Amino acid sequence: MHCPFCQHEDTRVIDSRVSDDGATIRRRRECEKCGERFNTFETAELKLPNVVKSDGRREPFDEAKLRTGFRRALQKRPIGSEQVDAAVRAVVAALRRSGEREVPSLRVGERVMAELKALDHVAYVRFASVYRSFEDVQAFREEIERLERDQPGEGVQLPLLDEAAAARDDRS
Repeated sequence: MHCPFCQHEDTRVIDSRVSDDGATIRRRRECEKCGERFNTFETAELKLPNVVKSDGRREPFDEAKLRTGFRRALQKRPIGSEQVDAAVRAVVAALRRSGEREVPSLRVGERVMAELKALDHVAYVRFASVYRSFEDVQAFREEIERLERDQPGEGVQLPLLDEAAAARDDRS
């Protein structure tokens, strides 16, 4: 590897460590000529499938677009960035495991909806409303009813601020 300081062609590895996620190796290097030290990061380059859009266009899978979709759906929802990262990794891993060269955008959207359904029901309905092109309130209602049928017993919702304050006042 070339030294980024003096462009000398020979550098040596002083230390190698696996990153926290296990997907990257950090290497500490030193230039043989100038003695400067620097870090390099090594990751496996795995090709993800192309996405086939509904109009037939094909484009490379873009993880940034996937992450943006999750963020939009989860905007102002109580979901941490670690959970979003895990959901993105799950969708990417599923695409890699498929082994396909091309995957329909419909399948990517279904994977995103499955992850959102597990994370946050409001975000799931938001995403589904755009993804499935809901035309009216009835379509929202049907999706919410389907969600409630699929998730029995999980309909526990946190009290609104006024209700929580009233409950505290009653106990006083």
